[in-house]
Amino acid sequence: MASALMIQGAGSDVGKSLIVAGLARAAMRRGLRVLPFKPQNMSNNAAVTVDGGEIGRAQALQALAAGVEPHTDMNPVLLKPETDIGAQVIVQGRRIATARARDYAAMKPSLMGAVLESFGRLKTRADLVLVEGAGSPAEVNLRKSDIANMGFARKADVPVVVVGDIDRGGVIAQLVGIKTVIDPEDAAMIRGFIINKFRGDPTLFDDGYRLIETRTSWRGFGVLPYFSRANELPAEDALGLGDARKPGQCRIAFLALSRIANFDDLDPLKLEPGVDLVMVRPGEAIPGDVRLVVIPGSKSTRGDLAFLRAQGWDIDLLAHHRRGGHVLGVCGGYQMLGSSVADPDGIEGPAGETPGLGLLDVKTVMSAQKTLTRAKAVHARTDQPIDAYEIHIGHTDGPDRARPFASIDGAPEGAISADGRVHGSYLHGLFTSDNFRKAFLAQMHIPATDQGYRSRVEGALDALADHIDAHLDVEGLLAMAR
Repeated sequence: MASALMIQGAGSDVGKSLIVAGLARAAMRRGLRVLPFKPQNMSNNAAVTVDGGEIGRAQALQALAAGVEPHTDMNPVLLKPETDIGAQVIVQGRRIATARARDYAAMKPSLMGAVLESFGRLKTRADLVLVEGAGSPAEVNLRKSDIANMGFARKADVPVVVVGDIDRGGVIAQLVGIKTVIDPEDAAMIRGFIINKFRGDPTLFDDGYRLIETRTSWRGFGVLPYFSRANELPAEDALGLGDARKPGQCRIAFLALSRIANFDDLDPLKLEPGVDLVMVRPGEAIPGDVRLVVIPGSKSTRGDLAFLRAQGWDIDLLAHHRRGGHVLGVCGGYQMLGSSVADPDGIEGPAGETPGLGLLDVKTVMSAQKTLTRAKAVHARTDQPIDAYEIHIGHTDGPDRARPFASIDGAPEGAISADGRVHGSYLHGLFTSDNFRKAFLAQMHIPATDQGYRSRVEGALDALADHIDAHLDVEGLLAMAR
């Protein structure tokens, strides 16, 4: 049976996912078979697994760091928000319900069995299981039914290290406060802490570091400087896509939908030196000088159609198209491009039908059955291979399907408008295929390099492991796992 170590956070977005990925790569390079695990994740950024289910994208990246295929056991409970108060509940890779927050709180204790079952299977297949928490153990109001942090750590008897983010300020209060508010038996599971995202001279924090050790009696495992290559790894949060602007380069815009999903489709575009990827935020207009507008995936197609219209983006898209611009809709974005989206059974929300943008002559009907598959496709216009995956509900058909975007095993996939400037596809991850990305962008006179996207991600993971080895007590962390 494998040993295990859990990385929890003093809050959300403190860097837990990247630290687990870096530790996984560092441990793998020491000859250990490592498997990642997150009991519960909340994300609309999902990956299709080797066993035909779905898990959070962060766990898929951690699996890549560990040199293994992603599996549904790595993230047994995945919540995919559909509204402000409700989410799709995925258990061991399969949707079991859509639940409001209060209903899910009542459901959580019944899911601990599936969590422990998946964790147990991973332990039989590994030397080390690295576990990532969710949110913070300081959320003591949620402790009674917790399956993501201390509730899991106590049940599975896994030692915990807590990560604090010094970049956002207040890291001493974050860590000391956790020790103060949590149950003493929970606090006994915490064996140490890590300070993350430090900028500047780390010796200036020596006194603060010692104060945390004294006030908590936890061991410090190091101060980790800000990792500058984090933007080369698949984004955990869509906001990270809008950070690296490159004025003067060819502009591609994408719409920040309210229920944006699988937004890491855009990561390879962000890394192209000749591309300035522009996030169009709510209340902003689509810039008039972009060559391509991408409508990404959505967890609520009809809801995001209403959101899109509320921003005036429907008018902007029509103007962009009239100027000769190109539009690409991926998954939910593809569905929005058609003439209508019908949900007769209320799968994604209230039953009904919503007019689409009318840029493609297709219609979509939602159905309960979800498509979850990896796909090897061929782009129709350029004959370039696309290594991708599908994760969607609904069926799309209509006259523009006679001009498919791609083919899968000879069958048509997606649609292209009669003028050839509006493209729709269910293929996620399409831009990770280097030859396709270069050929597709060339159609719009957008330059792309020959750089291998996957090799660049691998290089960033190696650099992350080097970074963690240089600044943290990795041997101490591995020795503490049990």
